[in-house]
Amino acid sequence: MPSSSGPAELLADLAAALAALYLPWYVFGAQAALIWGRPRLTTDVDVTVRLGDLDASALVAALGEHGFALRVAATPAFVRQTRVLPLQHDRSGLALDLVLAGPGLEDLFLERSVPVDVAGVIVPLISAEDLIVTKILAGRAKDIEDVRGVLAERGERLRVDQIRSTLTMLEEALGQSDLLRLFETELTRRG
Repeated sequence: MPSSSGPAELLADLAAALAALYLPWYVFGAQAALIWGRPRLTTDVDVTVRLGDLDASALVAALGEHGFALRVAATPAFVRQTRVLPLQHDRSGLALDLVLAGPGLEDLFLERSVPVDVAGVIVPLISAEDLIVTKILAGRAKDIEDVRGVLAERGERLRVDQIRSTLTMLEEALGQSDLLRLFETELTRRG
């Protein structure tokens, strides 16, 4: 059963482990939506990390020293295919999905991450603008609700041109034409 201060405990242990390895990282997903937008129920933490020259198995071993264990057998083939390490944090009981950053967009998100105090621990958080981009890209109902929450809470403080630029870049790269339109619809809806 996750503790009420679970995310803060998990992030404190994760921050210590990744600082010891000098790895850049950021929190995204529902935990970021809680900070930039409106509260919603979530039982996991999503983080992206840039491994650099470090091997994924060495990362898992280092995280083990800070109370993390794999939730499933993550063979090298599984990690190569999914680029995700599904972990469990012992102290909090929470799941951690650790995404291994690829080149390009995630590098941009790393550069633009924002340090945020979470219960006394400074953690890098995906920017509100980039969170909107990831939520628009995912496009599920709960992701669009997160977009609405961030738009409502951040409003005029958002760099809307940056969101548009990133979504346009993604549309070109993916051969899609619906991402920017979806964002504009939500932006107009906010009024």
